[in-house]
Amino acid sequence: MLTLAAGVLATTSCSDFLDQTSPSEQTPETMWESAFFTEARVNQLYGGMIDGDRTYNQDIPIKWGLNTDVELCDGLGANATNPTHPRGVGNYSGTPAYQNFSRSWDDMYAIIEDANTNIEGIRGSSMFNNGTASEKAMMQRYLGECLAIRAMIYFDIIRYWGDVPLKLESSKPDLSNAYVGKTDRDDIMDTLMVDLEEAIELLPWADEVSGYTTERITKGYVHALLAQMAMTRAGWVIRETSKADKGYETAMDYSDPNYPTQRPGASERKALYEKALKHWSAIITDGTHRLNPSFKNEWELINKLQLDQTYHENLFEIPFGLGDKGELGYTIGVRMNFGDVTTTNYGYGNSSGSQKVTSELFYSYNPNDTRRDITCSYIDIRPNAERVGVETMLGNAPFGLYVGKWDVRMMSDAWLSQNMNANGKRGYGINVVKMRYSQVLLYYAECLNELAGPDGHYEGDAGITAREALMQVHTRAFESADVADAQAYVNAIGGKDDFFNALVQENAWELAGENVRKWDLIRWNLLVPKIMEAKQNYLKHLTDGTYQKTVYFRYTDDTKTKIDPASVTWYTNADEAKAAYDALSSEEKAMWGSVSSYGNSDPTKTDDTQIYTNLPNISCGLVGSTVVSPDYGTIVGSGPAEPTVINRYLMPLGSTTISASNGVLHNSYGYSD
Repeated sequence: MLTLAAGVLATTSCSDFLDQTSPSEQTPETMWESAFFTEARVNQLYGGMIDGDRTYNQDIPIKWGLNTDVELCDGLGANATNPTHPRGVGNYSGTPAYQNFSRSWDDMYAIIEDANTNIEGIRGSSMFNNGTASEKAMMQRYLGECLAIRAMIYFDIIRYWGDVPLKLESSKPDLSNAYVGKTDRDDIMDTLMVDLEEAIELLPWADEVSGYTTERITKGYVHALLAQMAMTRAGWVIRETSKADKGYETAMDYSDPNYPTQRPGASERKALYEKALKHWSAIITDGTHRLNPSFKNEWELINKLQLDQTYHENLFEIPFGLGDKGELGYTIGVRMNFGDVTTTNYGYGNSSGSQKVTSELFYSYNPNDTRRDITCSYIDIRPNAERVGVETMLGNAPFGLYVGKWDVRMMSDAWLSQNMNANGKRGYGINVVKMRYSQVLLYYAECLNELAGPDGHYEGDAGITAREALMQVHTRAFESADVADAQAYVNAIGGKDDFFNALVQENAWELAGENVRKWDLIRWNLLVPKIMEAKQNYLKHLTDGTYQKTVYFRYTDDTKTKIDPASVTWYTNADEAKAAYDALSSEEKAMWGSVSSYGNSDPTKTDDTQIYTNLPNISCGLVGSTVVSPDYGTIVGSGPAEPTVINRYLMPLGSTTISASNGVLHNSYGYSD
């Protein structure tokens, strides 16, 4: 049974638009004849996104996007196979008994239920149908928001569960339309794309109309959502039943005999890519959304809760606001490892940093790529004897680097003031970004490469080639002195296949830690091979000199509280680094530290936890826990040696969801009910 409860209205946001009087006491006859109460009903949808942890406060932006080849749920020991623990779920070991599956399902369908009610009410409103020009325009904007929010929620539900119930009308009092069976996800997306075409015509661009900042759904994001949906529709997915009789292709690799991984045929894929290109091009040619020239400043603004109203790089940010809401910076981000200690410079040790990125990602970056140290944080912050928060280098943590994009060192004075007075967990209020302009450029480059190659043009494109779009994203990450080398890298990429592979890699460099890569790897049918490739590369790099056994670093001054990133000897042979260390004067030596690096190159040391426990357990529910290496032989972790169902990245329906469905819903993909 679909949840019928309305979402709870939020009271804290970066802007004031969520601070509305609840419309719950209004009757249906008066609700939609009032601009005030109609807006409040629409704002209630945004409130539903941030209320509780099971939607966009925590699970969707952090937990459900794990694992990939570069992003991991922490804790790879016994909890990697715990079916009712977030770490087991992150490693694809979840079962229907995990209660948060049903809670997320209920909360997301509650937003859909509210959106359905709003859409019906607005369409039947006299203000919408017979009002003044300004009243009609206002009600049209509200309708556009409701259509787009409903589509966004459904799109995320599809990503997690595959085929799900499609319900586009409000529930009747007698519950005659409450129990709905599954609809093929292709049919759902086809329906939603029609809704989004309508929403595009109803909505303004960001900051074109007062109040419509990037904290609201605007035209640019709807273009992007529709295009993203079209590309997903064209991609590979695991199926409950085969669609080969409808012309769908079955993957040659990583496809289960009972639940095949399939995609539409060539002509249908081409039409979907053409549709996507049209909408990516609309965003690019309009010019409202652009790249912030500084990747670092983009993340500084996000951490400081400041909207970028110059470049509008973020097409849509789900609004939170400093207070009790928001797990970004706490559950994911640079960790303040204080326990119950309050430090004099950061306040309460208010973060866990439980999502990680890997050393393989770190070493894949060009050393001059500014995204590396913003994305991959190799420090945590700990209190010294004087209760000062000090940057401390992580040790042997190849699967345990923190995500640096959410960083307490970049947060606002208002956040610091709150944290200095905190004595327990507090929300950081950082907005969830649903789409960045750099993603638009990468998606556009992929579409155009598919249709015309890296240097060709195609009807309806934005006037730039796929290579030129990639060039914008890649070179933005480099300082002026290094831009020429960055340009040379992009120009040297070969034809269509090589260019696609470069886009896959750029996706990791640009978006790692943001938990969006998983969905692209799935539609490319690269999720399993990329995870296995990362495991193999880690073992290879333990023995070929990539990982240093010891790295040295310098603090910025005698207080020894901040590490100088430029001083870390990531790429220097350990003996050479030690020689440089020994050559320093006694005063300089006092400013240096050393730390064991990421691994042990001795295959005979079978008690190495990273190699023999953590590595094989990564994503073991999806890829199994067997790793075969020329140097290390066959390693099997504590998880299943081989996956139960090939390419089973989808989550099961929760037990509560199934029991409440009146017999119309059941699990698939080898999951029990």
